[in-house]
Amino acid sequence: MVTVATLLLLRHGRTTANADGGLAGRQPVELDVTGRAQAAAVGARLKPVPLTAVVTSPLIRCRQTLELALPDATPVVEEGLIECGYGSWEGQPLKKLAKEPLWPVVQQHPSAAVFPEGEAMAAMAARAVAVVRTWDARVTAEHGAEAVWLACTHGDVIKAIVADALGVHLDLFQRIVADPASVTAIRYTPLRPFLVRLNDTGGDLAALAPPPPRKRRRRSPRATDSDAAVGGGGGPAAG
Repeated sequence: MVTVATLLLLRHGRTTANADGGLAGRQPVELDVTGRAQAAAVGARLKPVPLTAVVTSPLIRCRQTLELALPDATPVVEEGLIECGYGSWEGQPLKKLAKEPLWPVVQQHPSAAVFPEGEAMAAMAARAVAVVRTWDARVTAEHGAEAVWLACTHGDVIKAIVADALGVHLDLFQRIVADPASVTAIRYTPLRPFLVRLNDTGGDLAALAPPPPRKRRRRSPRATDSDAAVGGGGGPAAG
């Protein structure tokens, strides 16, 4: 397989809205105690992986996650990684939203879902995929084919990016899971993307680090005709 850069998709840690069963959307909800612990834990798992770039959704829950997970990083805010715009659904309990006529469409035919006063899910998927592919090409050009970079974003955004990498229709993306503080890894080769990790919440991430540069072995000098054995050419000694 061609050596290419590796994208790590990190979902933010659990928020107060996640804990309460609400749809946060683009509201400024923050990490709860569990989410802060999740962020610290994923940071420890990411330590063996040298990251050449870190980008993030502008929402505070993603920025908090990176502050705890990667305190030495300087993330670049990328508007294209923001959560889907759920419009008037934002802040509503999921139990209530499940009774809305649009709910079955979101679950079974999301490519047709347009949230009231909000964004179409297809539009969210298109801009998210375009953003990570653009960033991946930029990171590869600037840091080389073995670079590893990280994007911190949201569940539906990650699921849409994964669906694209797998070559499956957006209508199937609800079958994909992206838990809080999970890591998903994708490599975009010239031929096709490869999904390397999915929804990793506890595995060893050291294998995602690029291999150390191989030392070139010094070639031994080639023997020549003058490298005769001591004592001459090997014929009978003159008497």
